[in-house]
Amino acid sequence: MKKNVLKVHPLDNVIVALSDLKAGETVTLQGATYVLVEDIDAKHKFFMADMAAGEEVLMYGTLVGKTQYPVRAGARMSVDNVKHAAAPYYFRPYHYEWQAPDVSKFEGMTFNGYHRSDGTVGTANYWLFIPTVFCENRNLDVIREAMHNELGYAVTEKYKSYTHQLLQAYKNGADTATLEQIPMTFEPAHPDRPFKNVDGIKFLNHQGGCGGIRQDAAVLSKLLAAYADHPNVAGVTVLSLGCQNLQVQDFTEDLKARNPLFDKPMFIFEQQQSQSEEQLISEAIRKTFEGLIEVNKLERAPAPLSKMNVGVKCGGSDGFSGISANPAVGYCSDLLVALGAKVLLAEFPELCGAEQNMIDRTKDEQAAKKFINLMQAYSQSAENAGSGFHMNPSPGNIKDGLITDAIKSNGAAKKGGTSPIEDVLDYTERAVKDGLNLVCTPGNDVEATTGKAASGATLILFTTGLGTPTGNPVCPVIKVATNNALTKRMGDIIDINTGPVIEGEKTIEEMGEDILLYCIKAASGEVIPKAVLLNQDDFIPWKRGVSL
Repeated sequence: MKKNVLKVHPLDNVIVALSDLKAGETVTLQGATYVLVEDIDAKHKFFMADMAAGEEVLMYGTLVGKTQYPVRAGARMSVDNVKHAAAPYYFRPYHYEWQAPDVSKFEGMTFNGYHRSDGTVGTANYWLFIPTVFCENRNLDVIREAMHNELGYAVTEKYKSYTHQLLQAYKNGADTATLEQIPMTFEPAHPDRPFKNVDGIKFLNHQGGCGGIRQDAAVLSKLLAAYADHPNVAGVTVLSLGCQNLQVQDFTEDLKARNPLFDKPMFIFEQQQSQSEEQLISEAIRKTFEGLIEVNKLERAPAPLSKMNVGVKCGGSDGFSGISANPAVGYCSDLLVALGAKVLLAEFPELCGAEQNMIDRTKDEQAAKKFINLMQAYSQSAENAGSGFHMNPSPGNIKDGLITDAIKSNGAAKKGGTSPIEDVLDYTERAVKDGLNLVCTPGNDVEATTGKAASGATLILFTTGLGTPTGNPVCPVIKVATNNALTKRMGDIIDINTGPVIEGEKTIEEMGEDILLYCIKAASGEVIPKAVLLNQDDFIPWKRGVSL
């Protein structure tokens, strides 16, 4: 049965509105009665008691802010009456005890993936084009258009058709008023893909590789090597200009350091050594085509669920994220960990206020201290630039109830579930330990997903309350909505709806099991996430500057 309010944790002194509440309305929860002194929109919070200026505001059982002036019971929490505050954190010895969930219904289940020679298993089979420098982006665009259109990977046919309709009408004398009335009509055709076992040809266009500082090129080289080595990648074509900071030798050395046994087909072309643009592009297409013939021979085969590596991410978050989608994904994370799989939780600016919980759950002292050092260095770099983690919430976050970064962060941390933390990874470091891993990335949607894929995620669960189309070139991104309204409004980008949790129709545990079942199907190629269908291939390298 649906409730209209929720107290997330017994220690909290604010209550979440699950539906729109009106001023003067009386709300009863756990035997207590509250009279609202102003309208409280769904996703927002109201105070349980009168509070003086400077008092601590608690949510998720921890400090999330402090009142700026006296507030009344039943008043809405806002950016005016509450400012961000977070509890200090420090290392203390590991004493965490975890009660793993029952996974009996999933034991023995498998997914059909692509087995690589290093023992990893991909959830997809992609050919990847990598430019070592932004100067090659145009050449990649030409190759993409040619190969996508001819080999059945393009998703622009309906828009080309619509443009053709408008052109024909214009040629027939239609004015702008007439053009406005022309609907987009298109009969979708099933593309004829000659390479049935190649799920896509992907391109890592970026703005780096030269200029900037040499450290930028060094980090980018490791990132590109990580993508070449990714379990979902079957083969690679590299385009280089020749004179740039990120030399091909740097890239190949980083690739060898990451995986000394790397044995995927890889073709490297350098434009300054080619005879012409035409010769460069035609040869890159021909060699890639030959490579596609070979990797198309690979077929999916059963693999245990322990071979899954799932990143968890949130973006376009709202006041329901921390109470529906994120906890449901968190329960799925716990199931995966209990089954021996890897789970990657990142977005360090969105762990602000949740640090002590992360530290207390980290098994290894060295890893825990690494997390502390990474968080402190990241936070200090933001402050040195005149910013800070407290400035992470976007206008959309705030409008939909995420008033402070600590509220947003403690809700975001729920995606990682409750399991112990096995390792802490810096940007581009590969996850090698089974279980929950923390990965240092910005909170920015694309920078974070880019980083998770670099650490080896072969699927990403991406929760959203406001709606975001984010995808990734090599790692299928599964979009999880926090509420029914978003699913109805943006169903063309949403894969899973956790709105039934808010409506009281499903428990967090039931929803988490549903999410895992979807992941198994996605990993097997039985369902294709919307971001993949749309070729939503977002890729933004992090330059290690300030990005929240």
